[in-house]
Amino acid sequence: MRALVQRVKRASVSVDGVVVAAIGPGLLVLLGVAVDDGEREADWLADKVRALRVFADAEGRMNEPLGDREILCVSQFTLYGDARRGNRPSYVRAAAGPAAEPLYERFCARAGARRGVFGALMQVELTGDGPVTLMLESPKQ
Repeated sequence: MRALVQRVKRASVSVDGVVVAAIGPGLLVLLGVAVDDGEREADWLADKVRALRVFADAEGRMNEPLGDREILCVSQFTLYGDARRGNRPSYVRAAAGPAAEPLYERFCARAGARRGVFGALMQVELTGDGPVTLMLESPKQ
């Protein structure tokens, strides 16, 4: 399981011009599920995202975890796009919807994340909060 995590001042996700979820300060997570991912990977990654110390402490150092801030999670199968050969990415490592959706929902529930609409064509808006964008990948158990 992969996640692209962006620290944000605010973020929202819309479907057909309607905002389906929005957050204030916190983390925007784009989440990709691989064909061989399971519940362990979803749980590990959700716990990792919540524990990331990427917010400023009293001295201005990135040393504070999420705390009361929010998470917005958007499913993103294209995180498993492989463009090493040719110019058209291959998505064979991305899990199909019926396998990926329950793991996406599990991640969101465990992380306490607001969510987009799985499988929908979504538009994501964000206002970043500093130079914090991380790529995380769960270890295989």
